Amino acid sequence: MDAEQLIRETGIVAILRGFDRDASRSITDAVTRGGVRAVEITANTDGFRVTLESVAASREGTETAVGAGTVLDRETARDAIAAGAEFLVTPTFDEGVVRVGNRYGVPVLTGVATPTEALDAYAAGASMCKVFPARSLGPGFVSSLGGPLPQVPLVPTGGVSRENAAAFFEAGAAALGIGSSIAPDDAVSDGDFAEIERRAREFVAIADAHLDG
Repeated sequence: MDAEQLIRETGIVAILRGFDRDASRSITDAVTRGGVRAVEITANTDGFRVTLESVAASREGTETAVGAGTVLDRETARDAIAAGAEFLVTPTFDEGVVRVGNRYGVPVLTGVATPTEALDAYAAGASMCKVFPARSLGPGFVSSLGGPLPQVPLVPTGGVSRENAAAFFEAGAAALGIGSSIAPDDAVSDGDFAEIERRAREFVAIADAHLDG
């Protein structure tokens, strides 16, 4: 199963931003125990390449896709793919990143905040469109965007929480990108990976209830 299929099937992408290699591996272990099958390491994390390589290697041979987020340009896209990224996520629409992903057969979740961006990104070859920032745009925007563009899979990201996750799925989201709500800094610093696993299970249960329905 490829990265896009895993994201569509499970409906959750866990976003790891600012964590070192060891913490990222422990978080990845916790969220995958909780049922999450896609983990994103952001490129603005110190030691990004080392962390991405380590996490990707740790999940080799499993049904877990490890990708790179906050990819701003084609150079970062190439570097991430070389380090083992199985999908790319951007905060904005950069056609060069989409082209690199397409060239190497790596799905790209392109950041969009308008209907024009969503259509242009999808037409350029983006696999899915990351609706960002989701908290500011809200479920109503996702629903309105999906009306004229039902062919575009939408992944709200940025401020998604346990309180609004169901509303985003009900609005038509294909998946959700979730950061601090699934791996809060205090749980990581306390080594409370059981709490992170519990949160992952909660989000997966919400996704299952809506994607299966």
